[in-house]
Amino acid sequence: MDMTLNINGQAHDVAAPAASLLVEVLRDTLGLTGTHIGCDTSQCGACHVLLDGVAVKSCTLLAAQAQGAAITTIEGLGTAETLHPMQQAFRDAHGLQCGFCTPGMVMAGLEMVRRHGTRLTPALVAHELEGNLCRCTGYLNIVKAIVAGAAAMETADA
Repeated sequence: MDMTLNINGQAHDVAAPAASLLVEVLRDTLGLTGTHIGCDTSQCGACHVLLDGVAVKSCTLLAAQAQGAAITTIEGLGTAETLHPMQQAFRDAHGLQCGFCTPGMVMAGLEMVRRHGTRLTPALVAHELEGNLCRCTGYLNIVKAIVAGAAAMETADA
């Protein structure tokens, strides 16, 4: 199936089987490997991307369903020189260990900001992280990173 996907602000013409998942097209066809496949059961959150600004698990969405939407992957947030405030907060708060879950956690953090604003509490973040699994950490620094990232986003917008 031929389709055009708008990813990180650029249109990509893609030929892929109709049953291709968005995560497969991102990783295998377009080489955007920051979106991870962690569980194959839509339970871990490592594959989160933003679809028209809303976090979705790209392992549960057919690529064809994303046509016409703006898709943002972790690669589309910041640059190596200037990280997105949420990415910088993960770095500063040591909100990662192996880094496998980090892209999905960052995207989940952005979804929390979208829904709740930039003043997040640790309790809210901990509750909202259900559905995002990390096998390395105790989540403490991930929660700190998301709270700090949200606050930094408020400052960046001011």
